[in-house]
Amino acid sequence: MLIASNITQKLWFPRVVPFLLFIAFIALDGFVDFLAYHFPILTTFENYDEQFYYPVKTILVAALLILFWKRYTEINLRQLLSLKNILAGILSGAVVFLLWINMDWKFATQGEMEEFNPFLLDSPSLIVTIIFFRLLGAAIVVPVFEEIFWRSFILRFIINPRFEEVPIGEFTWTSFVISSILFGLEHNLYLAGIMAGIVYCLVLYYTKSLATTILSHGVTNLLLGIYVLTTGNWQFW
Repeated sequence: MLIASNITQKLWFPRVVPFLLFIAFIALDGFVDFLAYHFPILTTFENYDEQFYYPVKTILVAALLILFWKRYTEINLRQLLSLKNILAGILSGAVVFLLWINMDWKFATQGEMEEFNPFLLDSPSLIVTIIFFRLLGAAIVVPVFEEIFWRSFILRFIINPRFEEVPIGEFTWTSFVISSILFGLEHNLYLAGIMAGIVYCLVLYYTKSLATTILSHGVTNLLLGIYVLTTGNWQFW
């Protein structure tokens, strides 16, 4: 118990665990797909990522973020009162969105691009619920835990394992390049992910504000969600 208590008090713990939990659900979905491929009787479980896993992982990760919120001292929401930061966040988020949907992804994907159309579900209430959690997760939950993990923890950890001693927004070529590439590899559209990672890093370097990068990331994902719902380009979901 003492060891577990010591681990939870580590500064990296609240910055890593929400990310790992989200990734664990993605791995679980991949495992279910693997089982369904070999055991067709399990094919009915393949849609659980959207109908069950996504809402559940969104709620659980959001709960962790709320639980750890006071420990994220690097997030200063007052910085969003700055007109410069607001404009930087909104404009950069919009730029990433426009590049994401217009770049040629023919040779820039890894794995299969799965499409999910919630309007094919039978229940209107389920459709509304799924869309709500997709937008909530994409526009709020994902930007918060990913920016905490990538731009607060990983970016600084590469500079110095005692990452808490590194100021938010400190630049080195090594941390900039490595974190952007790793961020990209987290996504199926890996070149889009690298591009986004580069832009979010630049926003951080310019504003020295993690709250602004969260805003930028959230704007990108919200616009992408609206775009998918209005155009039916479900491959981006």
